Amino acid sequence: MKNLNTNFGRFDKDYLTSWLEIFSNEPVLQLECLLLKGDASDRNYYRATYLLNTSPDRPRSIIIMQLARLEPEPDFNCMQKFLKKMDIPVPDILRFDAERGLLFLMDCGDTHLADKIQAEPQNIVYWYQKAIEIIVTFHTRATENLTSDCPAKNLFFDEKKLMWEMDFMLEHYVQGILKNTLSFDEKNKTREALGTLCKALSDQDRVFTHRDYHSRNIMIHNGKLRVIDFQDARMGPCQYDLVSLLKDSYIVIEESVRKELLEYYIECMQRDGREIKRDPFYKIFDWMSVQRNLKAIGTFAYQSKILGNDRYLQYVEPTLEYIKKTLENRRDLEFLVPALNSTIPILNTI
Repeated sequence: MKNLNTNFGRFDKDYLTSWLEIFSNEPVLQLECLLLKGDASDRNYYRATYLLNTSPDRPRSIIIMQLARLEPEPDFNCMQKFLKKMDIPVPDILRFDAERGLLFLMDCGDTHLADKIQAEPQNIVYWYQKAIEIIVTFHTRATENLTSDCPAKNLFFDEKKLMWEMDFMLEHYVQGILKNTLSFDEKNKTREALGTLCKALSDQDRVFTHRDYHSRNIMIHNGKLRVIDFQDARMGPCQYDLVSLLKDSYIVIEESVRKELLEYYIECMQRDGREIKRDPFYKIFDWMSVQRNLKAIGTFAYQSKILGNDRYLQYVEPTLEYIKKTLENRRDLEFLVPALNSTIPILNTI
């Protein structure tokens, strides 16, 4: 047995073996459990690979999610049940052990959308269109069928939430990484400019959003997409998920491809009877991209400065590049330029 959790003591080999034998209704011959390299999350993930008595040459596997805290009904469970009803492809929950804070999930493999695109760049449009079709389901069917037990129903990308993310970025990236100690007046001017941005975004119509719909939260399993890390979904502008996917810190796509995919989203929505006016749609996409990417930089900085995880710092520069290009191309965002250039001087040098 390798790398079983010894830090928290929530499960061991005997516990896993016992449950797998009940689940499979036959003896387990061999069992190995490995800690997986996670994303910027406070949860731990393990892959349990095992052999059964009747098929000793056919390895099987499940994923074990260890929650950060014990709770009787995690948001992940509630969201998974809701999304399954909406026919959104999410992993099956095989078991939930509330006493140990463990979720047993179907194994969707190791291939993220980012991996697939890097291996098959010629198929980028095909796979991203599939991902956008799921966004369309979020924004139509899921939005219209929200139930009272769905956690996203009462969570919003309102002005307060959007500004909290900006303050998070100022604390962990501007002050923590850049060591840029803002004066009282500088901080107020920066927050005022960012507040104008966040107010405009919070005034948009809201739909069901995944909240973190990027290429590492979309798996490709048996030739089909599977969506993961959906427990923090909330209501927000339709552009939020599109920005997360198409201005992704982990994989940069060409502007022409991005435009083609945004047009595909509009076409899908129009086929469903939704009217989208292109000029305001593209405006909010760009405005949302600035806020979302600033928030991402804050997350990368937090991982480094607070959690000691520096591997995300490599994604800061491409994320800043998104922001810089957007500010250069949108004259209606000129009100942000002085504040961001003084707060994040590196924007002037990329």
